[in-house]
Amino acid sequence: MENVKKWCSPFILLLFVLFVTVGCANEQPDINAASKPQVKEEQKTEANFTAKNVSKDTKVALIAEFTTGTHAAQYISGATAAAKEQGIQLTVSDANNDQSKMAAYLDTAINQNVDGIIIKHGRSETLEPGVKRAVAKGIPVVAFDVELDVDGVTTIDQDDYMLALQGLKQMMQDINGEGKIVYIFVGGFAPMEKRNTIYEAMLERYPDVEEVARFGNATSNTSLDTQTKMAAILKKYPNKGDITAVWAPWDEFAKGATRAIKEAGRDEIKVYGVDLSDEDLQMMQEENSPWKASAAVNPAAIGEKQVEFVLQRIAGQDIPRYYSFNPTLITQDDLPDAPINMDQVGEFVEAWNQKE
Repeated sequence: MENVKKWCSPFILLLFVLFVTVGCANEQPDINAASKPQVKEEQKTEANFTAKNVSKDTKVALIAEFTTGTHAAQYISGATAAAKEQGIQLTVSDANNDQSKMAAYLDTAINQNVDGIIIKHGRSETLEPGVKRAVAKGIPVVAFDVELDVDGVTTIDQDDYMLALQGLKQMMQDINGEGKIVYIFVGGFAPMEKRNTIYEAMLERYPDVEEVARFGNATSNTSLDTQTKMAAILKKYPNKGDITAVWAPWDEFAKGATRAIKEAGRDEIKVYGVDLSDEDLQMMQEENSPWKASAAVNPAAIGEKQVEFVLQRIAGQDIPRYYSFNPTLITQDDLPDAPINMDQVGEFVEAWNQKE
């Protein structure tokens, strides 16, 4: 009973917050009906934005903290395809994990008087000064996976709390709520911090699960660096039973851990991740793959949504201040024997095709 009291209150409180968040997200207005909106020039809107026609002369800057990894590549592909469909000019700037470079790209976009700005990841303390200047200048900003406390800015996320909850629930179920796990984590990123909140709560929920190792870093080759570090941990814990599972809440982490486990012949260790790409699917579908499940949102859909939102804002339409996608848990058992790509996931997991 004492153990129940220990974890029940904070865990249930956290779940309550999650349910309220999901409920609010599901009440967002349907804004998908409009395409290529045309409004009168110089029509004033709230937050000092001036409505404009969306045309081939419309310039949008996409500023990314990084574009490495297949998930990021598919996100860029989605944004690029949406811009092409709408007939606008989209420029992509990759800061390669350099915060000062990201701020500089933002300043350049503002000085070039672009019509809209899309931001992918980054640090709020780095970006907020520039974002405030953009908004003051009447340039709409739509951000993904970075918390910006600036009026007039729309923030999109994948509902990182639910992503983590889905994956961790599956892991705890598969290991019967007990065992020794490795946690791959890097702080300082808004989505990772949110996922970590759920992880800490789940450790309280399952006291028979022990974290034996924690590591992680975002680099120019995160997957390879993760593989090297995971290989070292496997040598430190060489026996079956020393490690039950790996929680890797980023697919670059999950890929590195999976490769290290397979190379070491330790297929008894289960891997659970967040995010999905064509490469991730192939790895999950490999024979005896330790990668058992991943909670995800289609990355291309995120890029498409950002383009859609920024164009609607340029045209003077209202868009939500916050917008969360509904993630889907994809398990190894859901997938067929034959290799598939992201476009085919919905054929085997019905929830993947549901609109957010």
